[in-house]
Amino acid sequence: MSLSVKIMDEMKTAMKAKDTVALEALRAIKSELLLAQTSSGSKEEISEDEEIKLLQRLVKTRKESARIYTEQNRPDLAEPELAQVAVIEKFLPAQLSEAEIEAVIAKIIAETGASGIASMGKVMGLATSQLGGAAEGKVVSGIVKKLLV
Repeated sequence: MSLSVKIMDEMKTAMKAKDTVALEALRAIKSELLLAQTSSGSKEEISEDEEIKLLQRLVKTRKESARIYTEQNRPDLAEPELAQVAVIEKFLPAQLSEAEIEAVIAKIIAETGASGIASMGKVMGLATSQLGGAAEGKVVSGIVKKLLV
């Protein structure tokens, strides 16, 4: 089942349950999917990788907004953002633990013979393609820096 079909099913459920936070998050996902599909100019569905990147971007922006609201002592605005993050994350693949990510990155470094911070771009590219949506880019970047230094 494609992501857009799952989103529509979840939207119907959220409407019936009168869950406004979930509905708002689902509408944002649907909107981004439509924008991504129409920007490419094709009538075909966007790829699964593009869907995952889109969802990760939505999660990242909401987490950043929640962080800013928290810093400004506005928990009333931060809570809905974090609730939307929880809704959006249901559609992402299960996230790997830091230990699992570190093992994958260590393997990549061993295979490529990378050493020093100058090789970070090469390692990040391979790690991102291997891990896909199973790890947040910020976490991967931190682990790569730690292992290359």
